[in-house]
Amino acid sequence: MTNVFGEVAMKKIKNEAELLKKALIIGEKYAINRGYESFKPTNSAKDKIESLYRLLVNDKLIHPLPVENENQLNMRHKLALWIAKQLPEGHALLK
Repeated sequence: MTNVFGEVAMKKIKNEAELLKKALIIGEKYAINRGYESFKPTNSAKDKIESLYRLLVNDKLIHPLPVENENQLNMRHKLALWIAKQLPEGHALLK
């Protein structure tokens, strides 16, 4: 499905904002375990999202977006989907 700009529109998932917050927390822990420094308090959410997205793509934990669809909205969505798949069945964010 494409939107009026010809971009692929991703289906909104329930609790996406909360899932993204969880993904940023877990993703930062993953990055630290991989040897990266933790985020600084001055890092913007945009920078964190893009950094974690690129790390997970690099480590083949998520499939990359087509280059023309690499934007903050789609990266946020991919991170939310990633963490949703990591959570145990019945988790409060999945209801």
